[in-house]
Amino acid sequence: MMNTPAPRDATALAGDLAAGRTSAVALARAALDRIAATNGDWKIFITVAAESALAEAAASDARRAIGKALGPLDGIPIAIKDNIDVAGMPTTVGIAAYRDRLPARDAAVVARLRAAGAVILGKLNLHEGALGATTDNPAYGRCENPRVPGSTPGGSSGGSGAAVAGDLVTIALGTDTMGSVRIPAAYCGTWGLKPTKGLVGTSGLAYLSWTLDTIGPLANSAADLAIAIAIMAGVDSDDPRSVDAPPNWNPAPVATDLAGLVLGRPSVVDAVACEPEVRAAYDALLARAEQAGAIIRDVAIKGWDTGKARRAGLLISEAEAGSLIGHDLDTLGGGFSDGFRGFLNYGRKASGERIAAAYHALDRLGLAARQALDGVDALILPTAPQRAFAHGSPAPADQADFTALANIAGLPAVAFPLPGDKPNSAQLVGTAFAEGRLLGIAQALSETRDR
Repeated sequence: MMNTPAPRDATALAGDLAAGRTSAVALARAALDRIAATNGDWKIFITVAAESALAEAAASDARRAIGKALGPLDGIPIAIKDNIDVAGMPTTVGIAAYRDRLPARDAAVVARLRAAGAVILGKLNLHEGALGATTDNPAYGRCENPRVPGSTPGGSSGGSGAAVAGDLVTIALGTDTMGSVRIPAAYCGTWGLKPTKGLVGTSGLAYLSWTLDTIGPLANSAADLAIAIAIMAGVDSDDPRSVDAPPNWNPAPVATDLAGLVLGRPSVVDAVACEPEVRAAYDALLARAEQAGAIIRDVAIKGWDTGKARRAGLLISEAEAGSLIGHDLDTLGGGFSDGFRGFLNYGRKASGERIAAAYHALDRLGLAARQALDGVDALILPTAPQRAFAHGSPAPADQADFTALANIAGLPAVAFPLPGDKPNSAQLVGTAFAEGRLLGIAQALSETRDR
């Protein structure tokens, strides 16, 4: 395997570009070389857009040469999950039937990143239809976890987590329905941010669930997540759920002293069977936080049965996705795996009464989650009950037990890595539009390992 220069975080690369220590073309070429050397084994990229990426990089260098750089992502290589439209590149959604589907224009979020000068290297592998969390894709290959060889990178944004973990890009876009950004972040040892519902427009996204889907970045630092989300946020006129951020909203990590900080520990954590290493890392994090002066408060979230909530979210996802692509399921023959077809047909056949009950249950739980944040700075819990597991092993049913809550409540959540012999993770959930506060707390907590 080729030993090419690996990107660091985007903040450092931006500094190198500004100082003239490297060029956008050099960064793009290094990344493309590494993709070429690894993708046959790792299956992280579905589409590699080398020619357009090098042209975008050259344009970035030309802007910088005349003092007109567009900002901190100008010239930085990024990659996009393949359920988000990029003009001129297929949007496969990880589905064989959509292999040749070419969008006419960029998704709103891609247009914002492109306008900021980001260099788009290509489209990333995902779990088929974004419905699952292993990214063992029957059409586009078994996506490997670069930090845990032979194991899943999680999903559905598995290629996004793997691209950052494999030093192919510093920032990747994923989507999160019930944890699909944060689970790959946990399994791959990266950072992942699910933003406040509506903050990032979703036009140009191939929805799994328009009720629960969000678009969010994965990266290697809180600072990089903040840079990306600052560019991605904004009103999207083609997204009926799009909202504008409040005045003075700023996602930059807020410098945080843990002393006196109140972190809510949901009581349901005790009811979920976690891998021992996950539980130990979580408990150690809470102990370090307390040693730094934080107050850990047990919090009961009324009506939160993790399994029931996850199953209600899954039913809604199956029903909404089935309503969107049901015609394709009926007419495009073998372009869908039997498993994916079965999930969506289950949702299509579910009674209106069952689906209405699921919506009602999630609405009540979302309210309870928002109320539970009264008097605490953030909820703190493991990201997933387990770490990355071997490809071919049965996928645990409870992968999204801890992550689904933020989607149900429409709240921001950040996953960040914990120390260990293989990737481990915790997450914070906060009040709406508190991305900067959450990132600051997560950064402060991650720094406790060095004290």
